[in-house]
Amino acid sequence: MLKEFKEFITGGNVIEFAVAVIMAGAIGLVVTGFVNDIIMPIVGEFTGGMDFSQMKHVLSATVGAEGEEGYKPENAIMYGKWINSIINLIIVGFVMFIMIKSYNKIKAKEEEAAPAGPSQEDLLAEIRDLLKK
Repeated sequence: MLKEFKEFITGGNVIEFAVAVIMAGAIGLVVTGFVNDIIMPIVGEFTGGMDFSQMKHVLSATVGAEGEEGYKPENAIMYGKWINSIINLIIVGFVMFIMIKSYNKIKAKEEEAAPAGPSQEDLLAEIRDLLKK
């Protein structure tokens, strides 16, 4: 089992996976910035200047001032940030869909271009015939 793990870790798939994870994190930051800084202000403009990231439902208001005795911060449900996250998810999902669709199209062209070899039945028949000789 240790040998299999060593082969797995030193294999190309792990390195490719690590690169994919790092790229996904970077793409996530770019998409989050795109949504928060470009898309949401446009959406906010069409909804009367509303800033979705600041939308919240206050459960209990702030009591006192910060640093004073008895201070309690505001407790709120920040549903606007959740809306931004949903938009992020939709954009990332769409980008991934386009990437996979393009990848599958390229892969299909490569498979069409590859010459077809003999089928498994043809190879088995050839082996059978050689064994008979």
